[in-house]
Amino acid sequence: VQLQASGGGLVQPGGSLRLSCKASGRTISQYAVAWFRQASGKEREFVGGITRSGGSTDFADSMKGRGTIIRDNGKNTAYLQMNSLRPEDTAVYYCAAKRTILTIDHVYTDTDEYAYWGQGTQVTVSS
Repeated sequence: VQLQASGGGLVQPGGSLRLSCKASGRTISQYAVAWFRQASGKEREFVGGITRSGGSTDFADSMKGRGTIIRDNGKNTAYLQMNSLRPEDTAVYYCAAKRTILTIDHVYTDTDEYAYWGQGTQVTVSS
């Protein structure tokens, strides 16, 4: 599967952004999906993820209460909605996919779990 992340940009503190992760080559319904981010000079970190079924999501403490992830299998796309953005949310955001079976419906938070990555989209939160 190939992943294309988009939707980043410059936003003021307190604003919102919706990032998209469009899959091609295979149907995204076969994958657990997650978003990671990497700020300048820092390691890549988990932001949030959704199970293959779409029944559960999980977020890093830094994004809890501000983030929502949904998947639209008809559009072969997953979305990360981020609200109340802060300057510390500034980073390159990556979507990732892990092919899994439906009976193991889990959110994976470790970068090593994911074999497929999008190219990243820059999010800058600044006034």
